[in-house]
Amino acid sequence: MIKAVLPGSFDPPTNGHINIIERAAAIFDTVDVVISVNTNKKYLFSAEERFEMLDELTKVYHNVSVHLWNKLIVDYAKNVGATVLVRGVRAFTDFGYEFELSMLNKDLDPDIETIFLPTDPKYFVLRSSAIKELTILNSDISKMVPSLVEVALRDKLLGS
Repeated sequence: MIKAVLPGSFDPPTNGHINIIERAAAIFDTVDVVISVNTNKKYLFSAEERFEMLDELTKVYHNVSVHLWNKLIVDYAKNVGATVLVRGVRAFTDFGYEFELSMLNKDLDPDIETIFLPTDPKYFVLRSSAIKELTILNSDISKMVPSLVEVALRDKLLGS
């Protein structure tokens, strides 16, 4: 049985995130989606809000669960018996950053492997910062985020 961990900030969860979760769920026996809680970072949505959104969005996958974590991801993986970290990559710049993180994680725990899943081409340009800006500009983001996230973004950023 192979347990995987898919870590991220998910601020907000996008259709690209959901695509990676769905694909990981089809590959691994279980997938823990782990929302990072870093008090040094400024998030638009609280950890609890991100958890609630992802928990709702992943209910359709019987082998996916959502968790909050505020320490090293390799420590989480070790605590739950996971041997794989799944990372979604959109472009070469993502890969460079993710590759460096994977080397750091490998040094911290050599028993944990990192698998990179390239984004589905239709989600290639999804960046949470761009989605937030488009929301502020009252643009159509319905193809970028699930509807419950769109509503939450509009409420948070536009007060509507």
